[in-house]
Amino acid sequence: MKKVMLAIALMLGVIGANAQESTGDLFEGLTKKVTYDRMIPSYGLEVSYDKTTHIIFPSAVRYVDLGSPNLIAGKADGAENVIRVKATVKNFRTETNISVITESGSFYTFNVKYADEPLLLNIEMKDFIHDGSTVNRPNNALDVYLQELGSESPKLVHLIMKSIHKNNNREVKHIGAKSFGIQYLLRGLYTHNGLLYFHTQIKNSSNVPYDIDFITFKIVDKKVAKRTAIQEQVIFPLRAYNYAVRVAGNKDERTIFTMEKFTIPEDKQLVVELHEKSGGRHQSFIIENEDIVRARVINELKVK
Repeated sequence: MKKVMLAIALMLGVIGANAQESTGDLFEGLTKKVTYDRMIPSYGLEVSYDKTTHIIFPSAVRYVDLGSPNLIAGKADGAENVIRVKATVKNFRTETNISVITESGSFYTFNVKYADEPLLLNIEMKDFIHDGSTVNRPNNALDVYLQELGSESPKLVHLIMKSIHKNNNREVKHIGAKSFGIQYLLRGLYTHNGLLYFHTQIKNSSNVPYDIDFITFKIVDKKVAKRTAIQEQVIFPLRAYNYAVRVAGNKDERTIFTMEKFTIPEDKQLVVELHEKSGGRHQSFIIENEDIVRARVINELKVK
């Protein structure tokens, strides 16, 4: 019995000694090593204390993270898709990084070092979203899902809007308004993966340009003559493709609006209002719930 206990003690001692020995790896135990095919390559970026570096992205910037207090960054005033970067101290020696997420759902990463005279001060990231070519997509731009779009990829939302605009089919022919030489139409209503897409058109048959002040989507009571703010529910678009601010004389413009899926109660209706800036040629049309539930399902994209 003593020999058995002694043998067990020796075994436990050997196991304990082996457990205490380090292999020298950063991670030990049940940890799977990240392989190089999972790595997101970074761009090299130089910054200076005396000069500002600007980076222009294909879409609005939603998130910026700085790896060190040696850097300062922020959106350029009046530009949602441009960030400016500077060094907060001169000649910092340690390399750091910047991570950026854009509204298109793309993730970018940069390795940053200090330079008195940066080689590149103004950088434009490749607009692979708008040129329609997947081969132009940079290796470090990955899909990021944004909360307001639910389970839909921002890139797919953009491609759907682009496809609707490019195909320019008129699926809806009974909804619109016309007065003072201005016609405002709903050309199509589509749905895909919990989102609605409204294809609208503004036609200006007059010689006077039409400057757009704002467009509103409101669910209102059908039988209320004088509407109040309490009786209105404003629906805010999540995205807009080719949003026009001016329609020249004898020209037209088309815009695609993306919204979260909704339906309309029986006693209410959706009113879409177009307001002219410094003018009175306002337009509005009504969309019923039966129009919403008959929205065409998008199953195939045709984008060249």
